Amino acid sequence: MADLAYPSWDNNLHQHEKHVSLYSKLNLMDFQPLPIPDPLKGYVKSFWKLENNAASKQELTTMADGSPGLIFQHPSQGDLFQNGKKLAPLFLYGQATSYATLHSDGNFNTFGIFFDPRALKLVFGLDASELTDTCIDLSLISEAKNERLLQKLLNAESEQETIETIASFVMGQLVKNQQKGDGSMEFALSHIISSRGTASLEELTQKLRLSERSLERKFKEQVGISPKLFSRICRFQASLRQLTEQKHDKLSDIAFENDYADQSHFIRSFKEFAGASPLQFQKQPVPFPKSAT
Repeated sequence: MADLAYPSWDNNLHQHEKHVSLYSKLNLMDFQPLPIPDPLKGYVKSFWKLENNAASKQELTTMADGSPGLIFQHPSQGDLFQNGKKLAPLFLYGQATSYATLHSDGNFNTFGIFFDPRALKLVFGLDASELTDTCIDLSLISEAKNERLLQKLLNAESEQETIETIASFVMGQLVKNQQKGDGSMEFALSHIISSRGTASLEELTQKLRLSERSLERKFKEQVGISPKLFSRICRFQASLRQLTEQKHDKLSDIAFENDYADQSHFIRSFKEFAGASPLQFQKQPVPFPKSAT
């Protein structure tokens, strides 16, 4: 660990990175945050459940939120599709650099995890950049296949059993991989998040005594994207919280308070990461509120 004074990952990231991750074009879904098992609280921001009880096709938009995640969708309770392709029942996904659109053909019942930014590296031992803007069928990973994880989930008889099965696998991955945290990256994440994405990266490299190239290489390996892009996403999420909590009189207030050059710059950035303008977004119901941390 680097000889640096910084807040713990758990305290700092959980305090500052509360985010909206997904919204629906129809208000027919029920989102429920679920308790986080104690051993995983340093690596998981929230467990969640999303139900859709409408028989008609539903469209959802995912946003850039700075976090990787895991999703389990029971095949007998519906399917999720992206770009016309059915998603695997159990998959692990990396950082998103923009918005994406998903849809279901009817009812579904989905469980998921919002991980902390470095979880792909610390929990699964993966180079996080390999999963940026993509996902992997988790049931094909050797450990999950050997443990017959998907079959256990398909046979789970209760919500609690489903959560315990997923949590047990994640905990097993954490123990198996035993990845040591990098103090410099922990400091970088804390610094960027606590500043709501407005921290000077030049000052950050000086504090860490790293070159810009070294910081970017380490950050991409552990988080999946560059520190500059992660900062932009954090700033977007801060403005999104302000928008959804209605802590503004006009859009220019949000732009100014989140250090955007002007209102048009803020709107362009918002569209890039959310897939809608701030005004369009305000008209949409939001079943995924701030993460339950």
